[in-house]
Amino acid sequence: MSHSQAPEGLAHLFRHEYGSLVASLVRQFGIQRIDLIEDSVQDSMAQALTIWSMSTRPENPSGWLYQVTYKYILSALRKDKRQHTILYENFDSSFNESNRQVYAPLVGQMSDALLRMFFIACHESISQESQLVFTLKSLCGFSVKEISARLFISEANVYKRFNRAKKSLVKQNFVLDEITQVQAEKRMPAVYKVLYLMLTEGYLSSHPDLTIRLDLCLEAERLARILCEHPWGNKPETYALLALIHFNLARIATRENKAGLVLLADQQRDLWDKQKIAQALSYLALSAQGDSISRYHIEASIAAEHCLAESFQKTRWQNIVAAYELLESVAPSPMHRLNRALAVAENDTPEAGLKILEDADIPSWLQRSYHWYAVLADLQYRTNDTAAAVQNVNKAIELAPSQYVKDLLNQRMSRY
Repeated sequence: MSHSQAPEGLAHLFRHEYGSLVASLVRQFGIQRIDLIEDSVQDSMAQALTIWSMSTRPENPSGWLYQVTYKYILSALRKDKRQHTILYENFDSSFNESNRQVYAPLVGQMSDALLRMFFIACHESISQESQLVFTLKSLCGFSVKEISARLFISEANVYKRFNRAKKSLVKQNFVLDEITQVQAEKRMPAVYKVLYLMLTEGYLSSHPDLTIRLDLCLEAERLARILCEHPWGNKPETYALLALIHFNLARIATRENKAGLVLLADQQRDLWDKQKIAQALSYLALSAQGDSISRYHIEASIAAEHCLAESFQKTRWQNIVAAYELLESVAPSPMHRLNRALAVAENDTPEAGLKILEDADIPSWLQRSYHWYAVLADLQYRTNDTAAAVQNVNKAIELAPSQYVKDLLNQRMSRY
């Protein structure tokens, strides 16, 4: 079952519950049964979609999903003679009762299982690419297509990376409760990256029918908050990531109207969520307690500049340029170079911004992305190189992942 096929309320619930269900059941049945667990979670959600659309939703949807999924797994194990023997070696005979009441774990237990599963999925024996794909798919409910678009890889490669991670996890037979704080510390950067990707996918979706996916942004906020409340994740970098998430959530309601996506310069700043901006600022202050600076600190400071500016024209672009320069030194990325070029164009001249791109060593993967051609075209229009700009904007539109992004590109370039 695809989350996107469910009504909005149920889609949000399913996204919210998916990872916790998988993690809690992995804790119960073992990582070696991850395929059966995922299939059973999806079956229970498909059943919920049918039953809840025809009757009242249960008082405890999480408990209902856990019970149904649990019984799906037991039923599948009983059908396999070998698994049937294992079942009775590890569980008492009362599991033979088909009407046995199954009690879902407490909320805190499910949150703990989910975090531990995050850290296991980010084991250093698994490549970072496979860590990301496995976590996004199995714990965050991303589709293969969404992962493909966000990571700039083919769907075939998504499947390959997912299967590599899964085979490694099953082979090593990890146990959730055996992970230590030292191990978690080593894997924290990978966990942060997954949460960051959830935020970016929600803020500008690769889904063909959805411009913004608020459920993903809210899920990123929820998971980051859970991480922050856990002893392993209560640290400045987590607060910086939470600040970044809240700055983005504060503006998200104004990023779209009936005509499609709305450019930053055109957003109604008086409608930005002041409470979320205040929350973001408090998290940003907490993030300053440490001695180190991360990419999330810097990106949150950039978002703060935008949120606190009275208007697009009154933005303190010099601060944003300086922040992107620092960001490139802390976490080098061609995407940061693109953003710095745009900030320089606002602060200095379009020619200065264009020179940054001309001097850049652009990797092949970025040249397959609409981002590169869109920024290039934008700056070429501003420097009156119209012929080159038209060629590049057409390329950007051709590579854009959805009609919404194509419309936004047309809207932006129509100004020149």
